[in-house]
Amino acid sequence: MGSVICTLFEGDYHFGVGALANSLYAHGFRGTIYAGYRGSLPPWVIHARKFDGFIEFCPAEQLALRFIQLETQMHLTNYKPNFMLALWEKYCQEANALFYFDPDIVIKCRWTFFEEWVHAGVALCADINPSMPPNHPIRYAWKKFATRKGMPIKREVNTYYNGGFVGCLSESKQFVCDWKRILEMIADELGGLKTMHVGDGTSLFHTTEQDALNLTCMVTPCELSPVGQDGMDFQQGGGGYIMAHAVGSAKPWNKAFLRMLLLRGSRPSRADKDYFKHVKVPIQLYATADLGLRTLKLNLAGALGRFIRAA
Repeated sequence: MGSVICTLFEGDYHFGVGALANSLYAHGFRGTIYAGYRGSLPPWVIHARKFDGFIEFCPAEQLALRFIQLETQMHLTNYKPNFMLALWEKYCQEANALFYFDPDIVIKCRWTFFEEWVHAGVALCADINPSMPPNHPIRYAWKKFATRKGMPIKREVNTYYNGGFVGCLSESKQFVCDWKRILEMIADELGGLKTMHVGDGTSLFHTTEQDALNLTCMVTPCELSPVGQDGMDFQQGGGGYIMAHAVGSAKPWNKAFLRMLLLRGSRPSRADKDYFKHVKVPIQLYATADLGLRTLKLNLAGALGRFIRAA
């Protein structure tokens, strides 16, 4: 077995799962996507087949989405390494590589690039605020925490990475194991992992899953292969070429583009536009009339935004 992809979602994030799958297919991915979920299956899942442990939906030739219902009480973002290891142990033991994508990401480049990337090391992308020097006070506190927990620091790291994407070969599975172990230690420290954020930016672990990922980079023996902000199209002025990540609480599928422009001066983002490139094929996420109206509002907000900015 070659590469396997996974994601986690609940509620209206199913729109993002569909767009992620469409973008992968458009750029050459053929294979299986595992989606762990809570709640209901997406309304676009039709003519699915039930198997032992998952429901399989095949929207196109050589593309399968396998939905696994989850019972964890964790915030799903904190469940990422658990899910990845469960897949490797039970559902895709022969996978050579496993890639996790958040359900608010679409890819922008050929799929084969990802498969090439992981041979250089664990694939990671810099965050929106990527600067975190080795002696940053929070990183310094992480070093003390890890050492106290019996996980010595193996490398100094300058960059803070985004937790929305991780890719690794099976031989680098130790990275995912270390990530899971650190999250378990954080859970013991905090009394659980039911929330995504704790305290404020000065807290030892504020964004639990992502902070744990970054501490993992410091303690793991696995080779890393990071890219910069261009990996998720976070840099000013554009130029991202690997993925588009729609960060923030408002997502492309629930944004009121015209209202946000007129009330807040907020124009559609590059990630918003990239999302709407992948909502039709092979999974149709909207009825034709609904999509037409959404696209009209997106384009109108974009045009008005350029006019307002120029004025």
